[in-house]
Amino acid sequence: MLVFGLVALTAAVSASAIAYWLNRDAVLTRTQDSALDEFRKSLKDDTDPLPSVPTCSELREAAGRMADNTQKYEVLLITRTKDVGSCPAASDKDLFTLDVVPSSLRRAVDQKRPVSKGNTAPYHLYWQRITLGGTPYLVGGAKVNGGGPTGYMLKSLDTERQDLNSLAWSLGIATGLALIGAALLAQAAAATVLRPVQRLGEAAHRLGEGHLDTRLQVSGSDELANLSHTFNRAAERLQKRVAELSAREASSRRFVADMSHELRTPLTAITAVTEVLEEEADSLDPMIAPAVQLVVSETRRLNDLVENLMEVTRFDAGTARLVLDDVDVADQVTACIDARAWLDAVELDAARGIVSRLDPRRLDVILANLIGNALKHGGSPVRVSVRTDGDELLIKVRDHGPGIPEDVLPHVFDRFYKASASRPRSEGSGLGLSIAMENAHIHGGDISAANSPEGGAVFTLRLPMDASRIASDEAEDERDGSAGSERDDGGTGTGRDEEGRP
Repeated sequence: MLVFGLVALTAAVSASAIAYWLNRDAVLTRTQDSALDEFRKSLKDDTDPLPSVPTCSELREAAGRMADNTQKYEVLLITRTKDVGSCPAASDKDLFTLDVVPSSLRRAVDQKRPVSKGNTAPYHLYWQRITLGGTPYLVGGAKVNGGGPTGYMLKSLDTERQDLNSLAWSLGIATGLALIGAALLAQAAAATVLRPVQRLGEAAHRLGEGHLDTRLQVSGSDELANLSHTFNRAAERLQKRVAELSAREASSRRFVADMSHELRTPLTAITAVTEVLEEEADSLDPMIAPAVQLVVSETRRLNDLVENLMEVTRFDAGTARLVLDDVDVADQVTACIDARAWLDAVELDAARGIVSRLDPRRLDVILANLIGNALKHGGSPVRVSVRTDGDELLIKVRDHGPGIPEDVLPHVFDRFYKASASRPRSEGSGLGLSIAMENAHIHGGDISAANSPEGGAVFTLRLPMDASRIASDEAEDERDGSAGSERDDGGTGTGRDEEGRP
């Protein structure tokens, strides 16, 4: 609209300016030509009867006769007289004196030119426009050829100025109306061209936010209508593709969940048998004992993997929920270490009295995975420090091992990530750190991994001091029907990780 308005304004102003100057030139030329023609004729007719050396009164009478004309101009005659020598005779001596006439005009009038084939008269008529007291005037002058007085005329151009001012106002109003019309036309153009483009942009924005049912109303058969058809077809294909992917993902989650549930029953029986075998290991044949021990360890590993897969399925399905309680963080860390017999390998730096409202079971899972990971892949002693940072709880787990390779750091929380392709099988399930990260996220926190400048790896856990707001949001989602029906076991807490450490 701005560009359209500027173009229209430029065109209207240019046309008005051209029209004004053409009319101004025509009006002034017509007025001055009429006045000068009558002045030339009157100068010849009214001065011819005068004697060669007139008196001053005769000269004034001639000036008065010349001023009595239809063009309304004043006359000034100058020549040598009998009584007073040089006598400037003016029809209005108060308005028109010789001082009013510009000196350049007087010199041109008095200049005598040689008579030749191209110049038949020694003296010519000259004119000039001047301003007196804010009023424009036309001044003309000529000397009578063959002897006679020098005559000057003074004609007011105030009437022409008023006419030209009226014309300028009219053109200005016309320009304003043209600008308003251009603005209305630009708005109409915007309604037919820019608004559909704006609606297309808004629809693309909604589609990008996940509203896959967004469609455009199509009308007409122009290029914008074709573009709207293309957008609707693309949105429809995208919605169909996303629905297919969502269905496949849901099917995969159901498969993993069903498989894990189905494995729990035989695993329970196998676990009971392996516990009996483990108790009788001392009485078994030495040739059979290693095989029994391998079966026991692999059964435990399989049981841990199934439990972790079920926990990951809950996170993916969005059915994991917080059960909050007031937790003394130092006591919680101590209990986690003591339950897993890590007291001799872990140094605890935690002040008593740091109480947070968290899910104690999930916090235990996070601590068990981080500390167990540090003990298995790092180096003793493992140091655990607990601090507060404003409204956040800060727990750091540092080991004294070789650290984590820089190319592995971005992937340590990925599921089943292996730092080396040559180690596809190990004691860990490859899900421990990813489960710890999910448990931190469900609290509204985060875990970061880095290498310490003094050596070893540092895992930093940040949790809110009070996760009540997160829990209330989850409860609201559950009331809206988004909560699942599976039982939440909270993870195994066995210290198994993704095996991303060297």
